Amino acid sequence: MQLQYTAILPIFAKFGQPGSEPIPSYASGSYRLDHAQYEYILNILQVVGGDAFNVSMDASYDIAYKASCTTCTFSEDFSNYWTAVLYFRARNGTFKRVPQLSNQNLDTADGGMTVYYISPDNKTTPVTAFRPGFRMLAGTAEQRTKDSQFVNLFRCYDGYDAKKNYRPNPMGVAANDTTDLPNRYCAGGIRVNTFFPTCWDGKNIDSPDHKSHVAYALNRTITECPSTHPVVIPQIFIETIWNTGIFDKSLWPTDGSQPFVFSQGDPTGFGHHADYVFGWKGDALQKAMDARCDVYDASPDPLVFPASGCPQLKTQDQAVANKCSQKQIVQEDLDAWLPALPGGMPITYA
Repeated sequence: MQLQYTAILPIFAKFGQPGSEPIPSYASGSYRLDHAQYEYILNILQVVGGDAFNVSMDASYDIAYKASCTTCTFSEDFSNYWTAVLYFRARNGTFKRVPQLSNQNLDTADGGMTVYYISPDNKTTPVTAFRPGFRMLAGTAEQRTKDSQFVNLFRCYDGYDAKKNYRPNPMGVAANDTTDLPNRYCAGGIRVNTFFPTCWDGKNIDSPDHKSHVAYALNRTITECPSTHPVVIPQIFIETIWNTGIFDKSLWPTDGSQPFVFSQGDPTGFGHHADYVFGWKGDALQKAMDARCDVYDASPDPLVFPASGCPQLKTQDQAVANKCSQKQIVQEDLDAWLPALPGGMPITYA
């Protein structure tokens, strides 16, 4: 079972002090707000999904019924998904935000992330949808070296061709796949996939570190859950294609080192991380999991993903999703060339 759809709300948010007002999460702009992991550090985020993003991470705040619109194709999904933002560092020391490319067959989307929900191929393993208030975090912002967990995967595209880039690309086996930022020019962009845990303790909808209540399955599977976290939950992974090809090699550092850095000051990519807040209405997601509906089922072409492949869920036009937006909170031009990363975030290698 697979759901694939775009959630095109690159809300850019700068982390502030605890107690900031929650802001909606869809707009082609830049915003400041608190973050689930770094409550006291300034940073910039991209957020997609519903327009009731709750920066306080208060579990009692059910965003599914606070939101008025969503950037998601499936219109009952008011969840929020967010990551750090990629910046280009020029040889003169200035920084510029890297724009996004739309994903395959999603040309009408305004960039953004593609969100995947995956359940086991078999029809017997029960998959439990998340509860209202559920949060989780994938990855560690401070990480700067490779670890054993398969959380992030980067792919360097030599040219941007949605169909060519799609086939054949089993993740993790292509020669241009890495677990850190590629150390070469990627004319067609850099694709980033981030995978969330698929095992839950069955009790807690959140934890102080936003991780302890969930766990990754054993042996890189979805369903082999440890005894401490026995409940199988949907596999979520998010995909973003950053348009790195627009930054000519003549702007790169003179030593040829890769010039991209994530907004929390990570030049390696090992610290790439993503947050999720559940916001599906009612039992819509559970119905989809139970039905094992698959967007591929309705299409003879594996490059076309009609939402009709999951009739259990309501959909909306991409043009409607594109309209879901939020005014910029802090009036500043974050798309200009900047003397430093937003918030003065230092670049760290360890």
